[in-house]
Amino acid sequence: MSSTSSAARSTAPGPDASPSAATHQGVGATDAGLVLMATIWGVNYSVVKAGLQAMTPLSFTGVRMLLAAVVLFVIALLLREARWPNRHDVGRLLALGLLGNGFYQLLFISGMARTRAGVAALIVAAGPAWIAIVSRLLGRERVSRLGWAGIGLQLVGVLCVVGSTQGFDGGDEGLLGAVLIASGSMAWAVYSVLLQPFTQRATALHLSAITLLSGALMMGLVGLPDMLRLDWGAVSLTGWGAVLYSALGAMVLGYMLFYRGVRVLGPTKTAMYGNLQPIIAIVVAWIMLHEQPTGWQLLGAGFIMAGLLVSRTAKVRPAPEALEEAA
Repeated sequence: MSSTSSAARSTAPGPDASPSAATHQGVGATDAGLVLMATIWGVNYSVVKAGLQAMTPLSFTGVRMLLAAVVLFVIALLLREARWPNRHDVGRLLALGLLGNGFYQLLFISGMARTRAGVAALIVAAGPAWIAIVSRLLGRERVSRLGWAGIGLQLVGVLCVVGSTQGFDGGDEGLLGAVLIASGSMAWAVYSVLLQPFTQRATALHLSAITLLSGALMMGLVGLPDMLRLDWGAVSLTGWGAVLYSALGAMVLGYMLFYRGVRVLGPTKTAMYGNLQPIIAIVVAWIMLHEQPTGWQLLGAGFIMAGLLVSRTAKVRPAPEALEEAA
């Protein structure tokens, strides 16, 4: 998953993420793990681009998601940290997984095939803005004026980044890719807000395993024609390495490091490490893919990072109707 800092709000601590977040035991190791997590996810954008040189977008995503889902589900079964959600919740989570891990990944990989890795990373980094907007529209949260200022800065940054794609090789194709990724971020925002109530009664690991399972099955079906036509023997070692890194590194190890961060430091501090992703992604894409950032891209990055910092200091409180629903 090219997950973003937005994921922190959708996977807030469940019943198992207790007051250990207030302790300092293991905090140093957790911080180091979160830096590693941000690095893994930042590098993943360039790795995906490399993988798409060896496989079609749908076959690449189908294989990596199915592999990640199996491994993550096995880990969730083996750890046995808490009781699994009831059948009713499992059914609803599987349905949400089609949106958050199926439809989102379809838009994401389609966009990645058409635009730059750095552009994708910056657009995804502004995900918290879409989550705040969706939360307000659905009556879940109320954002302060400072919070709206941060959201505005992030959206201006996204416009700068998306608009800059017209100057790349590919022109309209690059713009379409950026729009697809932005649309995927909106889908992820809706998924994150709808998932929020489940975080109060299930662990983040169980939530992710269940939702990733249905999303992976969807992508497996969508990508099946491509996988049947693909000459698997012709896939290079680089292509297979990209699949393994994107599945086991970004979607399994990255998630595990994220869960530890949520448990020890809490979701807000964990999310701050996610802000390193776009910076790492741009640098790595510059080195690996020779994607030199444009002036508009750097300007957009400045707006997005400033907006994220402003949003972190803003107060967000549940809407009265949301409190009544919870009661």
